[in-house]
Amino acid sequence: MDNAYVSNLLEKYKKYGNPGMATVMQLMGAVVEKYTEGAIMTDSNGKQYIDFLSGHGAYSLGYRHPKVIAAVTQQLYSIPMSSSKSMLNETVVKLLEKLAHISPGKLTNSFLCNSGTEAVEGALKLARIYTGRKKIVSTINGFHGKTFGALAASGKRAYKKPFKPMIRGFWHVPYDNIEAMDKTVDEFTAAVIIEPIQGEGGVIVPPDGYLKAIREICDKNDALLIMDEVQTGLGRTGYMFGCNHEMITPDIMCMAKALGGGVMPIGAFIATPEVFQPFAENPTLHSSTFGGNPLACAAACAAIDVIIEEKLALKAKTKGEALLGCLKLLQAEFPQILTDVRGRGLLIGLEFANEGIAGNIILELENQGFLALYMLNNPKVIRIEPPLIIEYPHIKSLLGALYDAVKNSEEFLDN
Repeated sequence: MDNAYVSNLLEKYKKYGNPGMATVMQLMGAVVEKYTEGAIMTDSNGKQYIDFLSGHGAYSLGYRHPKVIAAVTQQLYSIPMSSSKSMLNETVVKLLEKLAHISPGKLTNSFLCNSGTEAVEGALKLARIYTGRKKIVSTINGFHGKTFGALAASGKRAYKKPFKPMIRGFWHVPYDNIEAMDKTVDEFTAAVIIEPIQGEGGVIVPPDGYLKAIREICDKNDALLIMDEVQTGLGRTGYMFGCNHEMITPDIMCMAKALGGGVMPIGAFIATPEVFQPFAENPTLHSSTFGGNPLACAAACAAIDVIIEEKLALKAKTKGEALLGCLKLLQAEFPQILTDVRGRGLLIGLEFANEGIAGNIILELENQGFLALYMLNNPKVIRIEPPLIIEYPHIKSLLGALYDAVKNSEEFLDN
């Protein structure tokens, strides 16, 4: 495609969309997506990019997985949207059953929505009505979404300051600080909401025992534990869910992103029957017009089947360990530039000495045909978060490109 085609699209986006976002796109090279398949995105010029971003974790199955496409296509020609929420739908019920089967412990009752932030909103409401308490404890630099309740639970002030006053009752403690958590959770606390790994905070992996300790603190104070698995869930960290690493069960768990199989948007929160009871007693207390539509549910059912059948959680574990080991060798060679490497499964963070280096690395990778991006709450950290179907030759190619990009970034050290 010629430059006029790209420029025309960009100008229309500036005029009719978000001009600020258009500027960001322009700085990133104004690439026009044209075709996606597997782990590859092809732009309008025919250039191919290997995806190591996977839509912040949404494309765990890659792009257009054939089993998900087939399920959605079949559903499209019968009932894409429910005619009435008061009628049964086989596809919806099938998904609810699958969610109960793959979730830990006694988590059995789900509410279906459209996104991760909606799942968090519902979980927070359920925690407050079930306990009759108002206090929610979260972590500094945590990320739970940008709608009003989820934003209040999130831990980055820059996202919240323009919208103050925020919803009251939200307290934040440092991540990986059990003493602070123990001091803050009390008899007034409805719930603790936490990520098994802080994703947007920079891929912060807590030490073994951290999640168990939080579970014990919640039990001691009769508070609920909400596990935000929107990014870590469905195989990303090497287990079906991040909380499986410590064999704990939350009272409420949120999921989204990968749940739609990279084809449809869908989110959910799931709770124990006891905790879910207030919504059972008044089923219209929390509702969603498009949440749990059959088309999205068909995609989610197929996505869960693929994750299990193709053993994607195990593949994330083995490939992630291999990739992490190689990245640590890179860090050891260039410690002043690449200051830390951390992660679990195929959720890996590369922390650089400053934001300028991270930004340069992202651009260099894009030039060499790789998609990567920084973490929202920590722009010094680049996420390495490929589809779980990523192949070893793709990983080898990335490592070569990263080596060159890091080696050529010394000029940014003093900037």
